Amino acid sequence: MSNPTAFTPITVAHGDGIGPEIMQATLDVLQAAGARLDIETIEIGQSVYARGFSAGIAPDAWESLRRTRVFLKAPITTPQGGGFKSLNVTIRKSLGLFANVRPTTAYAPFVATRHPNMDVVIVRENEEDLYAGIEHRQTDQVFQCLKLVSRPGCERIVRYAFEYARANGRRKVSCFTKDNIMKLTDGLFHEVFDEIGLEYPELEKDHWIVDIGAARLADAPETFDVIVTPNLYGDILSDIAAEIAGSVGLAGSANVGQNVAMFEAIHGSAPTLAGLDAANPSGLMLAGVMMLNHIGQPQAAERVHNAWLATLEAGVHTADVFQSGQSAQKVGTQAFAQSVIERLGCKPQRLAPVSYGAAKPFALPAPKPRPPAHKQTVGVDLFVQFDGAPDALAQKLSSIQNGPLSLKMITNRGVKVWPDGLPETFCTDHWRCRFMNGGGPVTLSDIVGLSARAADAGVDFIKTEHLCTFDGVPGFSLGQGQ
Repeated sequence: MSNPTAFTPITVAHGDGIGPEIMQATLDVLQAAGARLDIETIEIGQSVYARGFSAGIAPDAWESLRRTRVFLKAPITTPQGGGFKSLNVTIRKSLGLFANVRPTTAYAPFVATRHPNMDVVIVRENEEDLYAGIEHRQTDQVFQCLKLVSRPGCERIVRYAFEYARANGRRKVSCFTKDNIMKLTDGLFHEVFDEIGLEYPELEKDHWIVDIGAARLADAPETFDVIVTPNLYGDILSDIAAEIAGSVGLAGSANVGQNVAMFEAIHGSAPTLAGLDAANPSGLMLAGVMMLNHIGQPQAAERVHNAWLATLEAGVHTADVFQSGQSAQKVGTQAFAQSVIERLGCKPQRLAPVSYGAAKPFALPAPKPRPPAHKQTVGVDLFVQFDGAPDALAQKLSSIQNGPLSLKMITNRGVKVWPDGLPETFCTDHWRCRFMNGGGPVTLSDIVGLSARAADAGVDFIKTEHLCTFDGVPGFSLGQGQ
């Protein structure tokens, strides 16, 4: 049994720009509320980048994070130019923080919004998708970014969203994808959502194509409760949702893994506001509330959150949410924190007070192992740099057809241009050339032989992608892109 009076070790980073100011304000409030925190401070961001660490974090900082397993992080500034990595992406992926949880709530009429009933939680997959960061320049004209989506990754985040909804008394989980176009990657995410959703019969479920879903979120956010989505869409949607609710400056987030969790505001370091005592610390404060619940200190979390709501209600506002005629007092960062401290023990009168006694902790089961599919290689896509017309490329490639592989199709940026292409199609110097054996099996030696003949013929091929079926189902896109 845990000791209710014990202090919990956490790692804290004060960050760059407005980071030190909003972190100090946040810690002042948390500790005044009775949070029992044993703080280890680490240095991240600009000063660490300047010392030659490309991700903005030094080895001793990693040791602290692995020791405490709880990270309260202020925003940092990533230097411009090549050679520097996103610290957030590095930490999330290195420590397995697969779930990014971003609640967005309206605080009308005390914070201006067109949607006073908005109360949405966006659960974003945090490790995969285009954020794998695997990019290449392939030709003079074309750059590539790989979108990687795995079944275990989908299962973890989808189940997390359903478990979060169940534990927090939510009514519905909505899935956002673009699987009408990306039928394999986003299609997998949607498929897993439908499969796992069957295990939660008490919850409503629906699926939205992300573009119309985003439009609906902007126009009628009360349609949604919990949204689960792949990485890129979740990043964009959560900022939009925060702004719709009233201000990006009010939103905190949790990055949760099996062993470690990181808590932060969703906004950046705002270097133009640094040192002016003008930044709103609310996003980091509410991230601190999420942290307190995570480490088993719900009473302190409740005290902070209700005092923060009471401060908003009293009209004590920082400049970003100040409304003439509605707000009572415009204050800076530290004065806002002091106003929250003065209201510890109070509850809001018009805004709904929070109570964290009802929320239940939950643990995710490991993804269920699945028997491997029967995999058969049936062809290869040869990607080629070529300046010229599709017919000229097809003629050049005809000379390397020897053995089971024959040229079936050429596409340019996903659109079929040979055979029977349209002259109006705009083409770059990047071509996908599909070779198949009429649906029959192909060996790795066949593919190596084709590549060797391409090299001997002076074909400037960039890479190959093997075309495989899994239990007889094609594991590759079949027709034209859109």
